[in-house]
Amino acid sequence: MKNIIKYILGFSLLFYSTSCDTDFLNVNPEDRFSEDVVWQDPNLVEAFVNEMYRGLNHGIRELMLGSLADESHFIHNYGSAQVVQSNLTSADIGSFSRGDFDEFNWPVLYARIRQINLFLENIENVPFDNADFKDRLNGEVHFLNAYFYHNLIRLYGGVPLVQQAYGLDDDFAIVRSSLQESIQYVVDECDLAASLLPATYGAGAGDIGRATRGAALALKARMLLYAASDLYNDPSWAGGYSNPELISTTGDRTAKWQAAKDAAKAVMDLGIYSLQDTDNPVKDYTDLFLLKDSKESIFSRFFIKSRGWEDGALPGLANGPNGYHNWGGNTPIQELVDDYEMVDGSKFDWNNPAHANAPYENRDPRFGASILYDQALWRPRPSDVAEIDPVGKVIIRSVETAPGTYTPGLDTRDGPIEDWNGGYSGYYLRKFIDPSVVHEYAAAGGNQEAPWHFFRYGEIILNYAEACIGLGEEAEARTYINMIRQRAGMPDITESGQALVDRYRNERRIELAFEQHRYFDVRRWMIAPQALGRNANGIVIVDPLAGPVQYSRNKIQDRAWNNKMYFLPIIQDEINRNDALVQNPLY
Repeated sequence: MKNIIKYILGFSLLFYSTSCDTDFLNVNPEDRFSEDVVWQDPNLVEAFVNEMYRGLNHGIRELMLGSLADESHFIHNYGSAQVVQSNLTSADIGSFSRGDFDEFNWPVLYARIRQINLFLENIENVPFDNADFKDRLNGEVHFLNAYFYHNLIRLYGGVPLVQQAYGLDDDFAIVRSSLQESIQYVVDECDLAASLLPATYGAGAGDIGRATRGAALALKARMLLYAASDLYNDPSWAGGYSNPELISTTGDRTAKWQAAKDAAKAVMDLGIYSLQDTDNPVKDYTDLFLLKDSKESIFSRFFIKSRGWEDGALPGLANGPNGYHNWGGNTPIQELVDDYEMVDGSKFDWNNPAHANAPYENRDPRFGASILYDQALWRPRPSDVAEIDPVGKVIIRSVETAPGTYTPGLDTRDGPIEDWNGGYSGYYLRKFIDPSVVHEYAAAGGNQEAPWHFFRYGEIILNYAEACIGLGEEAEARTYINMIRQRAGMPDITESGQALVDRYRNERRIELAFEQHRYFDVRRWMIAPQALGRNANGIVIVDPLAGPVQYSRNKIQDRAWNNKMYFLPIIQDEINRNDALVQNPLY
């Protein structure tokens, strides 16, 4: 984006506050602008739009959404245990009240939507010299509006569709629209945004990270895929809820799957995007989340190295091994590790002696590109501990140094470097992390600039394949699933029927791991009781003086599922403010 940060400072205060008729306040502050000034200056309007992008947040904050699903365990809690144990109430929504998840927070999102409405109410009065510039800003704002609403819908079902900028003196009692109306609103906003946005931006224009036509169409494709999914078409789980229109839709499922397929195809037909594929599966999958110029990126957020902690994008510091002076926060759990196939496409099986004796060998190449496991080569240790491990590999196993005496691994909670930040699962996150960055100092500046992908081409291909399965077009579904597998260096799948559904779902689990999909996927497929109703496990590794290395699974966190968790509760404060709101079922 263009460097106009100087204009952005203070916009939040300006547009979230009301004026006071007090003489001593009637001055022109130097760090913000009055509304009258903003709507007379196209550059300030652009700055206002730029600030709206901050509402997107990103997915590599300290607490990641994967730790609220069956991907990882967050060792610092921050309300995550309440989520995975289904203990949320309208008075306490656990982790979802944290800034890590502002992009899912009801009051924060509606504050952003108020910004959207302020823009739409004033844009026609702005003296633009360039009509294309005006159209582009309009397109960006309609895309952001659609994105904010799609996040609300994914968490809450049907929501109030607010289309005016309420003031403090206004009566803003407004009912929730049906889920069907809410989805259609997002789709319509995406179509409008796509009609106004450019397909690409010129090189060197300073517009990297702005919404494009492809971003709008990708959002539409995702929303329509959700609309066709089981959860959005079956309210039976809600136990006779009196407002099923808020949590489910009606109509022909076949037509819904066809709409989802057509929407994904529209993105592919742009001819702009392709898979990150150079016939080196590990490097390709690793680079996808580190490169700024991947052809797979449809819409991504990029970070500035010098901003350090301010950007909140510190994947290495937040998630790296504690033996590297990192915090080991979101640690992959054994359930995810076990779902990575063997390189020949067979399922990993602890009952297979060859698998059990060498569980990290001959696995799907995406495993090593996503997860740090015992003995995985990583990066040089920090200088103060380099002598302990001159190789720079992750060490989880405890080694028997004398009969009955074991030395804990360097990257465990009992290790000699840091015995308080280590994970419990025996794994650390590899995906998103640039090994060339000195992560232990990243919070003070110098953090990595790797992107966060809101939409990438791999998701679109999988969305298309899922819609094909929904339509019974199995051969076409296999073709597109196998595109993803071939990039990953994995053999083609050949299954049909339920076996194909299961294989597809596992493929999506692996390909999109930690990218904020799994939390929603297990819900919309209505497999959450099986996926999230089981405890989280890790691995204990012991290297005895005599005999082979021993691996054993162990429970690291109690988890439970309650059907109320298909959607979040609307927090009580919001219901108190708007007595027209109807609460979600089972709360």
